[in-house]
Amino acid sequence: MVNFTIEQIRAVMDQRSCIRNMSVIAHVDHGKSTLTDSLVARGGIIAENKAGDVKYTETRDDEKIRGISIKSTSISLYYEFDVDGAKIPHLINLIDSPGHVDFSSEVTAALRLTDGALVVVDCIEGVCVQTETVLRQAMQERVTPVLFINKMDRMILELRLDPEEMYQKLTQSIEKVNSILGGYTFDDLPDGYVMDPIKGNVGFGSGKECWGFSLATFARMYSKKFGIDVKKMMQKLWGENYFDAESRKWTTSSVSERGAPLKRTFVGYVLEPLVRVALAAFEGSPEQLNTILTSIGVTLKGEERELKGKHLLKAVLSKWINAADGILEMVINHLPSPSVAQKHRVSHLYEGPLDDECGIAIRECDPEGPLMIYVAKMIPTTDFSRFFAFGRVFSGTVSSGQKVRIMGPNYHPGKREDLFEKSVQRTVLMMGRYLEYIPDVPAGNVVGLVGVDQYLLKQGTISTHPDAHTIRSMKYSVSPVVRVAVEPKVPADLPKLIHGLKLLSKSDPLVQCITEEGGQHIVAGCGELHVEICLNDLSKEYAGCELVVSDPIVQYRETITSESSEACLAKTSNKLNRIYCSASPLGDRLCEMIEKGEIGPNDDSKARTKILVEEFSWDRIDAGRLWTFGPEGSGPNILVNTTKGVQNLETIQDSLMTAFNWTTKEGAICGEQWRGVRLNVVDALIHSDAVHRGGPQIIPAGRRCFYATQMSASPRLQEPMFLAEITAPREAMKGVYQCLGQRRASLQEENQVSGADMMQVKAYLPVAESFGFTAHLRSLTAGQAFPQCVFDHWAILPGDPLHQGSKPNQVAMDVRRRKGMKNAIPPLSELVDRL
Repeated sequence: MVNFTIEQIRAVMDQRSCIRNMSVIAHVDHGKSTLTDSLVARGGIIAENKAGDVKYTETRDDEKIRGISIKSTSISLYYEFDVDGAKIPHLINLIDSPGHVDFSSEVTAALRLTDGALVVVDCIEGVCVQTETVLRQAMQERVTPVLFINKMDRMILELRLDPEEMYQKLTQSIEKVNSILGGYTFDDLPDGYVMDPIKGNVGFGSGKECWGFSLATFARMYSKKFGIDVKKMMQKLWGENYFDAESRKWTTSSVSERGAPLKRTFVGYVLEPLVRVALAAFEGSPEQLNTILTSIGVTLKGEERELKGKHLLKAVLSKWINAADGILEMVINHLPSPSVAQKHRVSHLYEGPLDDECGIAIRECDPEGPLMIYVAKMIPTTDFSRFFAFGRVFSGTVSSGQKVRIMGPNYHPGKREDLFEKSVQRTVLMMGRYLEYIPDVPAGNVVGLVGVDQYLLKQGTISTHPDAHTIRSMKYSVSPVVRVAVEPKVPADLPKLIHGLKLLSKSDPLVQCITEEGGQHIVAGCGELHVEICLNDLSKEYAGCELVVSDPIVQYRETITSESSEACLAKTSNKLNRIYCSASPLGDRLCEMIEKGEIGPNDDSKARTKILVEEFSWDRIDAGRLWTFGPEGSGPNILVNTTKGVQNLETIQDSLMTAFNWTTKEGAICGEQWRGVRLNVVDALIHSDAVHRGGPQIIPAGRRCFYATQMSASPRLQEPMFLAEITAPREAMKGVYQCLGQRRASLQEENQVSGADMMQVKAYLPVAESFGFTAHLRSLTAGQAFPQCVFDHWAILPGDPLHQGSKPNQVAMDVRRRKGMKNAIPPLSELVDRL
């Protein structure tokens, strides 16, 4: 039975120091949803004995069938937590996120709305590729982490590890997490974040069996016995600390005064008692169990005494060291409240001046200030016809019927583009499998809004202040590189499909639904599973019709590998203007910085010039005359004005920028986007009469000139590459290598998983070769290998696309045929004009 009311939750919402907004993040199958069940059970929403099996936050049918989370799910939980002997009400707004790499955009959305993250790591598998990805996402969003090392029951019951071996595996996981966190330091936190059991921000346990603890749990048990303060006791229970029972002294030596070996305190006072209790419950005699239960102060009820094996283990350990208690203590003591977190997050979040009214209100988390909400995702209603806009109130208070300004990602202050002024119909609280209506929600909380979904596509900012700037859009760790074309099986269902695609593009933070010039409808996702889930939703929920789906289409990029062999000339059609251009490669590092948003069009021009000059050896004058990025004004290609003394050039700048954006979106080789090209406008001869230098004259000439520079600079195709991480038993490795060898994969590293006869292989796998990879790998390894693929980088496809019969030439021809383009790549002679 739920042990709180909406009125109690609303009362705590005003106590900002008693709110914690947290996400649960981890690699797939490391136990996020089962661990979340413990917290849900403690809130009374599900029965304690069902926790770990229900997976309350998995709300979709396909999540239950596949056994993985697909969408992030929010739930608000009310607890009374003991602070200095008094029960203080606390509100935990928890978001359980998916672990599969294909759904990491859901993780980004969850992290944007929360201030803290519970990072879950499987103690057997350790830190995996997606653990590293979500930790880096958390650091980029300035989210404070705490660590929970899960599945310790497997160490005790399956692997039967010695307690000292268990300690070593636990320290390895903690050190690996700290090595990732160590790469991030912040102005207000020069040492960064450190996971340390002595601090109390590391927990251990089993989410499935609902037990867990931090050092504080056992320190409280032993502090009276040893007569030591709890904090000092925590320091003694970890690391190189030993207790010599004969001399009754603490020591850092593993040998006693008499020369006898001593046990580490964590082993002797935490792990060994835990293992004794667990084995007594799992396989011991009733007499042995009763003795232990008396010593630890646990009483079993009538029906609990009839339990056997793991069910009895769960009943005993969850009563002795309940997971929810340990996690709540970590979350409340080590994750920041909204009023603390927003002070250091505001500089990353707010795009306007930090000293304006909205910036100050966000920093102070002021419920009386102007309303500022960031909507991170859309959650469909039960009939899939409308959406709740799910977001975080950073300042002000939002209430039903309130008139607000809805600003999309393309909104700029002072302009009307992407701006709507409408009323919020209802405010709701997301409670996992259901929702509750609530009259208003103040700053520092998450909220669902009814009635604004028609004006936002995926994300946006909502405010009441007329001069408010937007909150920075999210940057995802993955790219939608896998595309399929869809069409209805029955042509009469085309309007249903078009409507369904609009709804689908709202429902997922990352999916792209594109209608190409030829009328083809494209659905783009970041992996095979992501696209499969999206198509299933489209067919069954949003469009409600049967679909015909093409084979997967891979996006390529067009690039260059050398400087232009000549300055290319293009004349306008009236022969009255001339444009000379050249091209040179940008370099991989500069491309990656632009794609990550570290360098972009919105940067301060002086700061940007300094980076380009000092780090990339650009000429200072050229760096200061950077015109634009492309495509879409923000991509990894740059247009630079390197001319000297050209008259009237500024009058055609907009036309050349338009031509540049168009060209970088559709390259000359096969109409794919450019990547990594610096285009220099070298010289120009512009007619003095404005009539003769308009857009219709300059844009086609500019495009032709830009294409010519591409063809004169050793053009190449780039293909997207996955980083494939494969875990498999040693005897199955032959099948792994065979599968990778057949798919043009390049092996990067191979490591043994400590404490198990398992190998972990990392390899770069072309996305074009990844379709059916999982099924193929499992067929060659008798289902023993587990692969995980995440988009990693763009790599040049070996060979010259202009050389007939080469692999890149075949790819280019296939793409041209699919897009309905001419069946030949235009030669340089067709594009360049002669004097």
